[in-house]
Amino acid sequence: MKNNYKIISVGGSIIIPKTGFDIKFLKKFRALVLKHVKAGDKFILVIGGGATCRDYQDALGKVVKTSDSDLDWMGIHTTIFNAQFVKLLFKDVSYGEVIIDPTKKVKTNKKVLIASGWKPGCSSDKDAVLLAKTYGAKEVINLSNIEYVYDKDPNKYKSAKKIEEINWKDFRKNVVGYKWVPGKNVPFDPIASGLAEKLGLRVSILKGTDLREVENVISGKKFRGTIIN
Repeated sequence: MKNNYKIISVGGSIIIPKTGFDIKFLKKFRALVLKHVKAGDKFILVIGGGATCRDYQDALGKVVKTSDSDLDWMGIHTTIFNAQFVKLLFKDVSYGEVIIDPTKKVKTNKKVLIASGWKPGCSSDKDAVLLAKTYGAKEVINLSNIEYVYDKDPNKYKSAKKIEEINWKDFRKNVVGYKWVPGKNVPFDPIASGLAEKLGLRVSILKGTDLREVENVISGKKFRGTIIN
């Protein structure tokens, strides 16, 4: 595994939360990745749009009539902007351009690649899955703003139960559904889930700000979170 890239989908709100940048966290996240790079690991960090993306989409929809494609493109450009920021955070070890097309393999000896969204009709989760396919990875690590996936929204239902492990069929049927809605806040994009199921990928979902658990999942250890396979 040392020679393969680890694919990490980083929710935009992990990098740029609604409350503003958390510089202390960013420094610690950077140090964690660099520590593993020094140990021989390689990473592809796929950066999402997060709350910033949804703010733009909401404002756009309140001023003019928008199509799903309009909203998706707004989101994609937000991910590219966020990805540029992350690329500069890792400029000493990262490839010089943001990866926009996840189906084209980049020839580089750089240990960190930064990717963004690509096309309408899905979120950056699908780009992470496509990158896993392109680079031969068997797992996508999804850093989210939740500790676990739940069987229903825990903010609305006190009876919601956390899910530690679930198969793709049940995850798609009971948790995220089958249709993509621009800006939809789900644990893992329904379109990405369908592709991940076809590819036989494992997806690990955990709270991205809990760097102890991020360390565990990168190291292949047991972690607090949800496994989908």
